[in-house]
Amino acid sequence: MSAAVRTIRWGVLSTGGIAAEFTKALRSLPDTEVIAVGSRGTAGAKAFAERHEIPRAYGSWAELAADDDIDIVYVATPHSAHREAAGLCLTAGRAVLCEKAFTLNSREARELVELARGRGLFLMEAMWTYCHPLIRRMRELVREGVIGEVRSVSAAFGFAGDLPPEHRLRDPAQGGGALLDLGVYPVSFAQLLLGEPDTIRAWAHRTPEGVDANTGIVLGWNSGAVATLACSMTADTDAPATVAGTLGRIEFTDGFYYPDRFVVHRRGEEPRTVLLADVTDDPERGTMRHEAIEVMRCLRAGETESPLVPLAGTLAVMRTLDTVREHIGVRYPGVD
Repeated sequence: MSAAVRTIRWGVLSTGGIAAEFTKALRSLPDTEVIAVGSRGTAGAKAFAERHEIPRAYGSWAELAADDDIDIVYVATPHSAHREAAGLCLTAGRAVLCEKAFTLNSREARELVELARGRGLFLMEAMWTYCHPLIRRMRELVREGVIGEVRSVSAAFGFAGDLPPEHRLRDPAQGGGALLDLGVYPVSFAQLLLGEPDTIRAWAHRTPEGVDANTGIVLGWNSGAVATLACSMTADTDAPATVAGTLGRIEFTDGFYYPDRFVVHRRGEEPRTVLLADVTDDPERGTMRHEAIEVMRCLRAGETESPLVPLAGTLAVMRTLDTVREHIGVRYPGVD
């Protein structure tokens, strides 16, 4: 008989839409409990707890962080509050899974990483794409040399939204703009394959409030590899991506950040489609389940960071996003 699997007890910090989605994902997994939710108001926390059958509702982040029955806190606030919320939980001795973009800038990210490492606590950015079975399989094929040496990566993520001026995505104080909400995906995708770039260039059309609405990014590596990336709040893309190498390419026709398939084109061979069903028995295309599974594997193994979403990689992405913002002239008040 196998040994009993330790149940992981979660706290959820925030009551927005992504917190609800992640809570649903957790409830679908075995040996997992969501035991508490915390918000900045008691009424909101209680309403969320009732909807999701969570036994404890706290009207402050500090109360949630102080609950010693919690193994890990999922931080689902807007990224402008990630430094404060995740830092509060780490200081209280809680492991943390923090949504993306990880923080507003690399300085805040470095502070959280240093805090977690200093206390020997698990910390991970919720870059769910890195945990997706198809992305992991794509990366394996690249490492095996199926398409040769990677020379070019392209990826885009955007939506055409008619956002009012008061929307958080148009508010610099809340880290608004396309870059942190959407651009973090193509940048992370490129750096998953090629690492931190040596050269960064970018241009953006900005809103009247000063955040980026439509952004193009070019990354370069001294190896000769390049990445052309885009993120937008004005262009409705299918989120395509291509990884091109010296022997072929891998194409994602849509939704590269949560794919259900990709196509391998290798020189001299017929194209080969790899489906989600080919690499996992889990039919769920969304990656929150896979992300949660990886977090709980780490906690049960006593690991303080995930090899799939290493903190060094998160810091490297944040440095790239900082440089992109320098090029496009986006500043966050009180942070930059």
